[in-house]
Amino acid sequence: MTLTADTRTGFTTRLFIDGAWTDAAATFEDLNPATGEVLARVADASAEDVDRAVRAARAALEGVWGETPGVARGHLLNKLADLVERDAQELARLEALDIGKPAGQPAMLDVPNTIATFRHFAGWADKIQGATIPTAGYLGMAKTHSYTVREPVGVIGAIIPWNTPLMIAAWKLGPALAAGNTVVVKPAEDAPLSILHLGKLVEEAGFPAGVVNIVPGLGGGAGAALVAHPDVDKISFTGSPEVGRLIQKAAADTFKRVTLELGGKSPQIVAEDADVEAAINGIAMGLFFNQGEVCAAGTRVLVHRSHYDTVVEALAQAADAQVLGDPFAESTTMGALVNADQRRRVLDYIEAGKASGARLVAGGEHDGPGFFVRPTIFADVDNSSKIAQEEIFGPVGAVIPFDTLDEAIAIANDTPYGLAATIWTRDVSNAHTLAAKIRAGAVWVNGWAAIDPALPWGGMKSSGIGRELGWSGILANTEEKVVTIVL
Repeated sequence: MTLTADTRTGFTTRLFIDGAWTDAAATFEDLNPATGEVLARVADASAEDVDRAVRAARAALEGVWGETPGVARGHLLNKLADLVERDAQELARLEALDIGKPAGQPAMLDVPNTIATFRHFAGWADKIQGATIPTAGYLGMAKTHSYTVREPVGVIGAIIPWNTPLMIAAWKLGPALAAGNTVVVKPAEDAPLSILHLGKLVEEAGFPAGVVNIVPGLGGGAGAALVAHPDVDKISFTGSPEVGRLIQKAAADTFKRVTLELGGKSPQIVAEDADVEAAINGIAMGLFFNQGEVCAAGTRVLVHRSHYDTVVEALAQAADAQVLGDPFAESTTMGALVNADQRRRVLDYIEAGKASGARLVAGGEHDGPGFFVRPTIFADVDNSSKIAQEEIFGPVGAVIPFDTLDEAIAIANDTPYGLAATIWTRDVSNAHTLAAKIRAGAVWVNGWAAIDPALPWGGMKSSGIGRELGWSGILANTEEKVVTIVL
């Protein structure tokens, strides 16, 4: 069924604290990126509201949720997955409205991944085990029995980005809830609507009050209060390195654990033996999906010189072929950037690319109304330039030639980031050689963004600290306790 913007009922815009929906003293405007008009007025959580949410989470952790066995937690996560599946169309529509992306994209990726994530971690909830460890005994005088258990970290503050909010919320909630933690979620102010609807589903699924709390608000208010709160045990944040640094510094004051996923400047490497047609299609997806507002966007395109002109020309054609417009129009292939500031940021980077001497071969201009920017391709880019080194978070690609695989590896690693990389090759030896030498948390071969809830996710260098998803997600949401009994 085709998703449309004009079928919406009322948006959920209130705070969800201790199992109840309440108003805040203030609100903020949530804009429609495709039109620039106000989409909704959303509750702006205060520090007092955040404190209520944290106290509710602590009470649930020390009360009913702390006594809930893993099999029951898994049942609730499966019920939540069922409800997300039931409301898939509504959730995809909310994401398209709130973020500006074509409605087919969240229907294809974000919502199915959310469902799969909750189901994956529902399966882990009753399988979190410790180990029995033999030792030499106690002071040489008595035997001992030593074992470990994995216990929940505690109250977790989950700070969600605006580019893929529903999916990332599931990445944080799934393992946290499976492991027995309670969570206070702070959605991004630019895209809170799908997460607030998820709160309704959490309530309908029957999670006890206080297990999941949702406090929309501004980063400097609700977000800062959540990070600083002394009774929050961990912050899980996805966003920019600049904010990540502030969170890590603030978390140090109360020795909070942190998981930080902080973006990237991911290379896509087209080897001499690559299937060039497949590579071009995959590169275009890695550049233009979600308007390039993707942490793992493959924005540095490294091409063997033998294919360089072909790839540059094809990417320019792919950029020119994108249809920008209403996220709900069937003809639209690219939506708007999330807000006016992001549009200005992307346009500034485009001007910096021109000033650096790179060759503009497609795009490069604003397209309105709304916060649209034409997809842009630069060729002959110097890897030391701003457009090759800094995360733009928009549909801007930098194409760079190379002659040898060693040169490609050097260029790929010459960046502050290390989140992901894509290799296009038909030589299995080249694939493994490049994958081993590229410093990135995820390396994909012959396909961009091969993500799955079973696979750990996270970066190196300025791309962050820690991992989400898979068994690594369980480890990141538990503490290991050792128990020794002197026999």
